[in-house]
This record gives sequence, structure tokens and C-alpha cells, in this order.
Amino acid sequence: MSDLAAKATALLTMHDGFVVLPTAWDAWSARTLVDAGFGAISIGSHPLAESRGQEDSEGMSLDDAMEGIARITAAVDVPVSADVESGYGAEPAELIDRLLAAGAVGLNVEDTVHGEGRMREAQEHADYVAGLRAAADAAGVDVVINARTDAFARPELHGGDPLEEAILRMELAEQAGARSLYPVKPPTREALTAILTQVSLPVNVTAHPVQGSVVGGLDEIRAIGARRVTFGPLLQMALTDTITELVRPWR
Repeated sequence: MSDLAAKATALLTMHDGFVVLPTAWDAWSARTLVDAGFGAISIGSHPLAESRGQEDSEGMSLDDAMEGIARITAAVDVPVSADVESGYGAEPAELIDRLLAAGAVGLNVEDTVHGEGRMREAQEHADYVAGLRAAADAAGVDVVINARTDAFARPELHGGDPLEEAILRMELAEQAGARSLYPVKPPTREALTAILTQVSLPVNVTAHPVQGSVVGGLDEIRAIGARRVTFGPLLQMALTDTITELVRPWR
């Protein structure tokens, strides 16, 4: 557990500045990213599910996800943050216990409960984050909880103004003990800026490794004040295009 605690502290310290956590989905992609010079990586549920021949949006079980996460953490000796969707139905204490057993020291947790076709209420999601924080603290590992909201991506599930809902959910998650915040798919630079002005924690932006993000490339993301970047499924998708180009002449 001391090794996990040290990795968690190292991952959290990276958030003091600006950190890019490129997204892996298997042992090969994880090793490739670390060999490219990254000191920590993330695991995306979408690319992980794709690599297993399963569906995202809770097409994997908790056992499936943790088995995939464990294979990746065993392949590299850097801090790893894993996307666990909405928790796969696990209580916070069980989820933290399983995450640490799999060797990850950060997690991304969202408010859309795909298996139930609903979005957690704002306070309900904050309470889940608080439960994760309490369980991590009890384990003696400062797990980096990246609290995600789909307020922009799934407005039909909450029925409110997407920006107002995103701000509320991010503020509550911050108060609940998250270490970073992840408002998925902000539609404009202005929407992302509005969130950045209301919270103090690092905010995660999804970027395509070539096409960038809603606010532009790496320099623009840094300039706007966001402090964390992940690729989600976009790196895997970009490689799919590249592989297609490489093999097409051999058809």
C-alpha cells in the first residue's frame, strides 16, 4: 500500500501545474505512452471496452473493468488513473478497494448511470464522490478522484440549463473531496471559461492528439486555465485511422 500511496501523491502533485495523462487501453498502449516520456497515464473506459470486444456505457462489468485495469498497471511503473464510468454499481468503499487492488491510484467517475438509464442528481453524485474520498482516506491512499459530469453531453437526463447544471455539479464535487473536475463536452470556449471561473480545482479537458479540443491545441488549453488533459477514446480512434492508411495499399 505504501507504493500506491507514493504513486497517488505523485499523481496529485502533477496537478499542481499542468498535466497531460494520455489515455491507454491495454498493456501495449500503456508501455508505448510511458516510453514516449509520460510520467503518468489514464485508462479510458471506452477504449478499454473496445480492446475487450465489449461496449462502453457499462457494457463491462466491474470484474471486467478491474481485470483490464490490472493488466495495464502491471505493465508500467507510473501512476495510473482509471475511468470507472459511474462505478459499475459498486458502493464507494468496494470500488476504492477494487481499484487499489488493481493497482490504480486515480479514478474518473461520472454521473450518468448507464445501466439505469439515468443521471444521478447533483447532490447524489457529490455524495458518491464523498464516499469515495472517505474510503480512499481510510485506506491511506490519496486517490485522485476526477469527478465527471455529463451535464453538457446528456442534457435530456437532467432537464436543466446545461451550463448551470455543470457548474452546480462541479462545485458540489469539489466540496465533496474530488481532486480534479471533468465537465465533458463543453460546447464552447465560453462555457469552459465559465466553469473555470467558478471552481478552484484542476479542470480536465478532452483533446484529440491532432485536432485538439474545443478551445484549440495544447497551448490554448494551458492558456485558458485548464490544468489537466486526457484523450478519452480519441487517441485510439486516431490510431484506427492511421492503421487503415498503413494497410490499405496491402489489400
